[in-house]
This record gives sequence, structure tokens and C-alpha cells, in this order.
Amino acid sequence: MKPVCAVLMMLAMAAAHGQVPGSGRTQELSFSAEEVDSRMEDRYIDRMVDLAAAGRLDEDHALLARLRYISAELIRAAIELKPEAARWEWEVHTTSDPEVDAICMAGGKILVGSAFVRQLALNDGELATLLAHEVAHAVAEHHRETFSEAVLLNRFPAVPLDVVMARLDSDLSLQIRLSNLSSLQESEADQLGMVLAHRAGWSASDMVSFYRKLAEGEQAALVSGAYPATASRLSMAKGMARLFDD
Repeated sequence: MKPVCAVLMMLAMAAAHGQVPGSGRTQELSFSAEEVDSRMEDRYIDRMVDLAAAGRLDEDHALLARLRYISAELIRAAIELKPEAARWEWEVHTTSDPEVDAICMAGGKILVGSAFVRQLALNDGELATLLAHEVAHAVAEHHRETFSEAVLLNRFPAVPLDVVMARLDSDLSLQIRLSNLSSLQESEADQLGMVLAHRAGWSASDMVSFYRKLAEGEQAALVSGAYPATASRLSMAKGMARLFDD
């Protein structure tokens, strides 16, 4: 058997099917969760080191305390939906970097921009909605799915995860080809995030209020790129809120 064919067969055998908690949407997953979590943790550590060196990590102690208090219940809700998340080494940090709104990398690595929180004047329930959206990305393994889909889009798919991640960072055409998946993931994180926030005990009115603030403020950080239009996100939030009230 030719070496390339052997590698491709090994990759095909390693591919797995996943399901998004809650919706049950099927995912094609070519990389293991452990490998993706490890690589994303490395990236997270590098970013924390850079932010700390610039004096932009965890300066807002009051916000950090709020984030850790709010995230504790969200993490418990996430573990109820995805039991393996109990093994993740969850981290929560804040930064004054104005380019950061909020992220949650695979494996539960959370970073929230203090400027974004102040700009929207988020109360605890609204902040929980923001955090829940990001936690939902991790629970749904969106990073793992994106890397796996990138492999399927390449002509020569038998490449290591590090190579796929580097291509995603630099290859605009690949990013464009993945845009439909990114949009789907953002909508999914909105809905799953509201489920997590609801399970964590936050009110539906605060969830709707968060999306209303996005719509009214036309926040570029959450409007551009793969994010759905803020008006449609607000409509989604109102619909989900009615389900919670029933």
C-alpha cells in the first residue's frame, strides 16, 4: 500500500461523529478532543503571557470576581449537558485589550474584554448571557469541528492539526469556505447559550436585554464576520424566552 493511501486510511478510521448537546446536530470530527484541547490551551497560555507582559491581564478585579461567580453556575450547567466537560481545566480571565469582546476556547478557556462589558453596561444577567454564548462554543466543540471541516476542504487532507491551525490563521480563501459553518455555529451558540444561562438560573428577560443592547448599539465586534444580524439574534432571544416561560 502506498504511504499516502495508508495515511489517508488512518485518518478516515480516526474520524468520528459527534453530536451537539441539545440540538443533536451531527458533526464530523477528524481530530481527537484531547489533541484540540491541548493545542488550544497552548494558544491560550501564549495569549495570557502576552497580555500579562503588556499589563492588560486581570486588572479589573471587580469584573474578574463577577465573571468567576457567574461562570461557576454556567460551568455546572455545561457539565450537566456534556459530562466530559468536568475534566476540563476551566479558566476565566479578563483583559483591557479593546480588541477582545469575549472568547471561550476548547477546553473551557475563557477571556472577556472589560472595555466591551463597560461599553454595553452589562448587568450580571446580561453578562451571564455573554459568557453562556462563549461556553456554548466549547460545549458544542466548535473549534474541533472547524479544524475537522478544514481538513475535509483541503485537497491533501492528511496534515497534522498544527498545520491546519496555521492555515486557518493565514488562508483567507479557507476562512471564506468555512463561513457558512461559522455562521451556523454562532447561531447555535446563541441558542445553546441561552439554554445554559436558563439552567444556571438567569432570567430570560436579561438574556433578551443583552441581545437588545447588541441590536441597539450595532456592536461591530459581534455584528461583523460570521455573526448573524443583531435583529435576527434579538428575535431568536425573544422566541427562546417564550419557551422558557411556558
